[in-house]
Amino acid sequence: MLALLGQSRCRVEIADLAHFGGIERLNTTEPGPALGNAANSMLPNRLADDAFDLVFCWDLPNYLSLNALSTLMNAIGQHARPGAVAHALIYYAERDMCEHPGRFVPTADGDELIDFSATHASIAAPRYSPEDLDKGMGRFVLDRARLLSNGMQEFLFQL
Repeated sequence: MLALLGQSRCRVEIADLAHFGGIERLNTTEPGPALGNAANSMLPNRLADDAFDLVFCWDLPNYLSLNALSTLMNAIGQHARPGAVAHALIYYAERDMCEHPGRFVPTADGDELIDFSATHASIAAPRYSPEDLDKGMGRFVLDRARLLSNGMQEFLFQL
């Protein structure tokens, strides 16, 4: 993916919420201004004219409550251009998922990814419905969805 993105004029920024306590912080902070501040603090610093066009959520929504997800996506939406797209994968067909999101780090040359996932223990998947997920994506609205052959549901949302 990084190689493909590197073929065009773009900048890639990664907010590694999964492995620096971000998920726990978002899920345990009380709704309201404190949760909004927590979500904003986890995003890369942005210049006013440097907005997001594309957001890869990957499987992060599976690990956030809908309230935490909505707050995070609203924070992202404040830094995104109109028409920006968000991509998400939801565990849908399977009842279980890995306890923690995967962690893949590019090698120094960027040609490969190394799997730094901590554990492969399983927990129950939330199996969010498309309607619930649509409500949890802040100002991003469902554009299209499809069931993948691996049993995950792929979603594209647009701001």
